[in-house]
Amino acid sequence: MSNNRVSRRQFLNYTLTGVGGFMAAGMLMPMVRFAIDPVLQKAGGGDFVPTDKKVADITDVPERVDFAFEQVDAWYTSEVTSTAWVYKNGDKIIALSPVCKHLGCTVNWAGSPDHPDQFFCPCHAGRYEKNGNNVKGTPPLGPLDEFEVREKDGLLQIGKTRPNTLV
Repeated sequence: MSNNRVSRRQFLNYTLTGVGGFMAAGMLMPMVRFAIDPVLQKAGGGDFVPTDKKVADITDVPERVDFAFEQVDAWYTSEVTSTAWVYKNGDKIIALSPVCKHLGCTVNWAGSPDHPDQFFCPCHAGRYEKNGNNVKGTPPLGPLDEFEVREKDGLLQIGKTRPNTLV
């Protein structure tokens, strides 16, 4: 006959190991959750944001269109306002990012009296053509990014940015 009784020392060993493992798991779970949380989030980048701009009112002259959306960073939700330069090229709607590719300043359409048909960055005199292509010999290193666009109920909706497809 074998004796399967647990000694007092073994019982304390098992108990302390179990309690220690439970406490370690309690400390590690928030760190693991923090590490994998971005993977579990739904990709919101493909969502389109509605604007107040009627598609019928868009012309071939770039016009500033503001739009707002909610941004969630961890536990903090904030309202973000952004801008796009919108115009029509034939029947196609073009929306360009106003962020200069040099140092991130905001470009303006016809912002320079010497170049009325170009985007102009006042920070370092950077220039872009109407399609967003950077003018050679000026500071920007690449073309302006382009927004995805679509029409819904006659109003313009703006999506995520992508590299410029016009140049």
